[in-house]
Amino acid sequence: MFGKLKQRWKVNGVNLVLILCTFALGGSLCGYAGRQLIMLTGLEKGPAWVLLYIILVTLLWPFCVLLISVPFGQFTFFIKYLAKMKNRISGKKVTQHSIAIFASGAGSNAEKIIQHFNAIKPGSKTQGRVSLIICNKPGAGVLQIAAANDINTLLIEKERFFNGDHYLPELRAHHIDFVVLAGFLWKLPPALVKAYPGKIVNIHPALLPKHGGKGMYGNKVHEAVIAAGEKESGITIHFVDELYDNGKVILQATCSVEANDTAESLANKIHLLEHRHYPEIIENLLNAK
Repeated sequence: MFGKLKQRWKVNGVNLVLILCTFALGGSLCGYAGRQLIMLTGLEKGPAWVLLYIILVTLLWPFCVLLISVPFGQFTFFIKYLAKMKNRISGKKVTQHSIAIFASGAGSNAEKIIQHFNAIKPGSKTQGRVSLIICNKPGAGVLQIAAANDINTLLIEKERFFNGDHYLPELRAHHIDFVVLAGFLWKLPPALVKAYPGKIVNIHPALLPKHGGKGMYGNKVHEAVIAAGEKESGITIHFVDELYDNGKVILQATCSVEANDTAESLANKIHLLEHRHYPEIIENLLNAK
């Protein structure tokens, strides 16, 4: 039962205990407050007393639970939980999306995406959450970001990824319905691309089709842009297909390349564009589904 709750609410074991404690103490506080309020009315126990008690408890419960959730550090969870209950009662449909991020490095884009979806207000049209970080490099910074945000991680090895089941069972187990590549250096196997048609996106630190393809990542891209004498660079957000940097372009945003730019200074300009546009584009794509 507890395993199912962890999976349903997408929380770790510690947070699950804190959530259950909040439910229990919030319910007790709600019952106590309801009885105290009825005593003020002087109403004798009977059908009317029971009816009033039920009404009071129903009205007080959200406030009591939110109050108890603060010291337990679960206020954000219960705000979202109550918003879901409201939507169910009103019949409003809210689409829940479970996102997996593939990353190989420091994870600055992954962090911005996580922050963006954590900040989406409860009750919004689309609710998305980064449920899984997939990485091919032990010790990569993105794994620390995942740990800081209580997000499950999956460290993958090359043989199974390319020649085995491509870790599709793990993706299904986490109910992943959208995949984001954020500095992931391996080319996705065709079977994985086919499993998520139109649901895998990548960001490239140049204006494709220029300066893309195998081996073109990070400062290698920026060095190539400068060496080519380009006056403009930028980012390309695109759908992923079976080829490197080849899928349909979703968005391109540009920045100037100055005569005194280095690979590092150009990278800083590119990072600003990535952090500004990538999370918003992902949200827009989810809203369109």
